[in-house]
Amino acid sequence: MTEAFDQWQFVIAAYALGGATTLGLAAYSWLAMRRAEARRDKVREG
Repeated sequence: MTEAFDQWQFVIAAYALGGATTLGLAAYSWLAMRRAEARRDKVREG
């Protein structure tokens, strides 16, 4: 008896990894934008 190859586990894992990576990149970009705005405001004040 052989088991059929279940590809759905890999499909779900790929979507989860892609979603997590996208959210991580968005969070990193948002934080970088906030740091850049803070630097800009500091230069404008001083």
